[in-house]
Amino acid sequence: MEWYTKVITNYVGFQGRARRKEYWMFILINIIISVILSILENLLGLSNLLSKLYSLFIFLPSLAVTVRRLHDTDKSGWWVLIGLIPFVGFIVLLIFTCLDSDPGTNRYGENPKQSA
Repeated sequence: MEWYTKVITNYVGFQGRARRKEYWMFILINIIISVILSILENLLGLSNLLSKLYSLFIFLPSLAVTVRRLHDTDKSGWWVLIGLIPFVGFIVLLIFTCLDSDPGTNRYGENPKQSA
């Protein structure tokens, strides 16, 4: 849960780098929260208002951590826009976020693995 709160508190931090663990733990907790919200909405007979509010709340932190993850692989944050291309863009972005960190210091800062 600390990875999730770390990303939420750094919600406008587009500078620097994010480790694979930080990114994927954030994604995992997002998925779990979304599933729980969907189950609650279905059980209580609510519209999908809670899911929409959560999606709105989490949009900027998700974008920021994705850009920082791309920085960790020495890619520009603008590569996040490739996700707008249907299917192929998602696959390319998935591969980029799965890549290991660029060793040492790159143009976006020092390696978070070494500083942790």
